Amino acid sequence: MFSLLINGQTHEVDVPADMPVLWILRDVLGMTGTKFGCGIAQCGACTVHLGGEAVRSCLLAVGTVGTQPIVTIEAVGDNAVGHKVQQAWLDKEVVQCGYCQSGQIMAATALLTQTPKPTDADIDAAMSGNICRCGTYVRIREAIHAVAASA
Repeated sequence: MFSLLINGQTHEVDVPADMPVLWILRDVLGMTGTKFGCGIAQCGACTVHLGGEAVRSCLLAVGTVGTQPIVTIEAVGDNAVGHKVQQAWLDKEVVQCGYCQSGQIMAATALLTQTPKPTDADIDAAMSGNICRCGTYVRIREAIHAVAASA
């Protein structure tokens, strides 16, 4: 039995210690905003925040989480930076198919929380593991810069 603090709420889950957090979120708790992409932590679709850091939930075993809080796309807009990122995504019309966007938003929010005025190199480093099949990278960068400019 694990007690997880997810989006500010405690959830008790009776799952194996090696179960990935992604499947707890999606299948056990019904939080489907975090997406399954590759299953090997290479595409970024499953990105969540663990203790404020952007991590891939598809390989994150629940037994390694401990007491660190988890934030998912469902609640990222509850903080000021996450809200600004979501709004910038709309303003810059970032989304095409949208499948990768929850992971992109989570990665961008973590970046802007840690580095409020990122350079292009900072953005490239933080977003490099998030793949967008539609190729909206230019608009993603514009949205991140727009949030930085508003700070």
